[in-house]
Amino acid sequence: MIPGRSALAPKGILSRLRSVMAADATAETRLQLVTNIVATDMVAEVCSIYIMRAGEVLELFATKGLKLDAVHLTRLRVGEGVVGAIAASGRPMNLSEAKDHPSYVYRPETGEEDYHSMMGVPLLRMGRVLGVLVIQNKTQRHYTEEEVETLQTVAMIIGELVGSGELIKKEETLPTDGIAMLPLRLEGSALNAGIGMGDAILHEARVVITRFVAEDPETELERLRNALSEMHGALDDMLQSSESLDDEHRDILETYRMFAEDAGWLGRIREAIKTGLTAEAAVQKVHDDTEARMAQVQDPYLRERVNDLQDLANRLLQHLVGVEKLSPEDIPEHAVLVAKNMGPAELLDYDRTRLRALVLEEGSATSHVAIIARALDIPVVGQVKSALSRIEAGDPIVVDGNNGQIFIRPGEDVLSAFKNNVKARIRQREVYAALRDKPAVTKDGVVVSLNVNAGLLVDLEHLKEVGADGVGLYRTEIPFMARSDIPGVEAQVSLYQKIMDEAGGKPVVFRTLDAGGDKVLPYWNNHGEENPAMGWRAIRVTLDRPYLLRQQLRGLIRACGGRELNVMFPMVAEVAEFVQARRLLDMEIERESIKGHRLPSRVNVGVMLEVPSLMFQLDSLLEKIDFLSVGSNDLFQFLYAVDRGNPRISGRYDTLSPPMLNALKTVVDKCNKADVTLSLCGEMGGRPLDAMVLVGLGFRKLSMSASSVGPVKMMIRSLTLSQLENFLHKQVGTSHHSLRPVLRQFAKDRDIAL
Repeated sequence: MIPGRSALAPKGILSRLRSVMAADATAETRLQLVTNIVATDMVAEVCSIYIMRAGEVLELFATKGLKLDAVHLTRLRVGEGVVGAIAASGRPMNLSEAKDHPSYVYRPETGEEDYHSMMGVPLLRMGRVLGVLVIQNKTQRHYTEEEVETLQTVAMIIGELVGSGELIKKEETLPTDGIAMLPLRLEGSALNAGIGMGDAILHEARVVITRFVAEDPETELERLRNALSEMHGALDDMLQSSESLDDEHRDILETYRMFAEDAGWLGRIREAIKTGLTAEAAVQKVHDDTEARMAQVQDPYLRERVNDLQDLANRLLQHLVGVEKLSPEDIPEHAVLVAKNMGPAELLDYDRTRLRALVLEEGSATSHVAIIARALDIPVVGQVKSALSRIEAGDPIVVDGNNGQIFIRPGEDVLSAFKNNVKARIRQREVYAALRDKPAVTKDGVVVSLNVNAGLLVDLEHLKEVGADGVGLYRTEIPFMARSDIPGVEAQVSLYQKIMDEAGGKPVVFRTLDAGGDKVLPYWNNHGEENPAMGWRAIRVTLDRPYLLRQQLRGLIRACGGRELNVMFPMVAEVAEFVQARRLLDMEIERESIKGHRLPSRVNVGVMLEVPSLMFQLDSLLEKIDFLSVGSNDLFQFLYAVDRGNPRISGRYDTLSPPMLNALKTVVDKCNKADVTLSLCGEMGGRPLDAMVLVGLGFRKLSMSASSVGPVKMMIRSLTLSQLENFLHKQVGTSHHSLRPVLRQFAKDRDIAL
């Protein structure tokens, strides 16, 4: 199908279908009547409808032209036969000779051996394939694109009938393991940490369409105009009411608001209305077409934008049919929201004071809804397969956002354990809060600087809360990822100034753009890479696209006028790369000086040590930099050639192994000799036992998530460093797989708080 091309579905077939749908007859009888109408109007000898049953099996439910004995007898697995292939792909197929297709299979009970050409389309509802609608002819006929679109329109109407539950009871289409009222645990991806408990609310924003065929297209176009005006006004009100969100999160909503005026999207809806559909049917058809096309797209950013369009389509449908929003009384006091996926504005429709967690069947860490949820401190678990079909409204749920697990209808023992866990965390936080204004100093007087990692303005609020010394790593790419285009210099200046202001005089280390790999920016083509972690990312991107780096450096220099600027380059693999990046920084400083702009009071330039090759050039590098920061996450995976995202091997090696600790000790010794400030800003620094070892190796500056500052500070204040140094010296030369057990025992024997 050509995007934007009008569907030329004849009004006659739509009118007859409307009569059938309104008839006082069983759903299966109406389905049979539909096959008769379609076969006649499409000049087809066969029209068949297959419906998805439990276990991903397609069952023949109605036919005109095949043997009637095959109804409810013929079944195909998803992916089996041409019908199964259509269901698997969610896309139409147009075949002049079906027998030549590699997926073709013959079912003798149907009597279809005499038919050659076949055209089929999926029955779609809420992005799910509910079945397949097929027509066949004995001649080798190539169906036109207009005929394909006509059949898609018919399929949408049938999809509503199937999805309504009249034809098949809901439980008959569900996997058997999810329908019993027994405790159930589901796995997913942790998108935002935390534990949330409450009663399930199913986010099914889908509006049931009851009127498909329009009497007067001009009346429908006017209805569309009015609904669009109402929707735009409601979105503007939402933007006004979201002033408490910081700039990055408002940018997300602004981008979402821009989608609502997309000319291509609105143009396709108007064209669909002109073919004879009602305004609401046209909106749904255009969205189903878009979603089916985008289902094959791999780019995560583009996939997430489909969710924004789904949100907009639902909103527009609600304005067209007059659906009222949920009132606060309809939401439990402790609610867990369950959705396939959702746009950022949909989340804000709910009373955030009652939301305890969010569960998504899809979703990713970079999706707009996940970013907004993190800003609101709502635990999120995504990629929970079949969540909507396995969770009933009102089910008690525990969401473990730390480990990516969902507990549905948990038993008293599980519920009690999580409640105790939450209470213990609250008590522990109170203990950590009491340490906020106390220094991180060992029992024998060694001071350690504890800093936070940040990536959004909202993260800066934690500086005071946890008593951190500064921001050891500010990930500048997150604001870039949240926007629909590259932020200009002035926008960056404004953002970086706010960051410095929020830091309140405490130092902030800005890491330059670390995009690429798995961190996709929406405004450049990122072709798939077999190994993105070792691909075109970070400094490799910005040295190849120097305008990105120069604009960012210019923004940082201006924002830090009169204040100290700490800038750090990521993913440096050789000294030559740093020299090239430093040259660009010096050029921008000179440029700003010539223009008469106020310069930073001091510029400190550093490098992230993440690539092992740089360790063999440390002596040369340390002569040229002011500070070095170990990125333990990447350094660890590159040192061991282990993919941290692969569960089969991610736990095979340990950060507290002799090879890793020897490598870190080498870095400490070289930095001390060169008098270069050293820090570590990976996950390793936020785990008390690992942090204890880092301090024992000689690290005096660690950067971590804000929630880790309290536990690490408590550990440091209970540690006698001289004892640990002597113990470590004897252990790092051993051949053990991991030193973790002996180090944990060391801490236990000396009452070190872990």
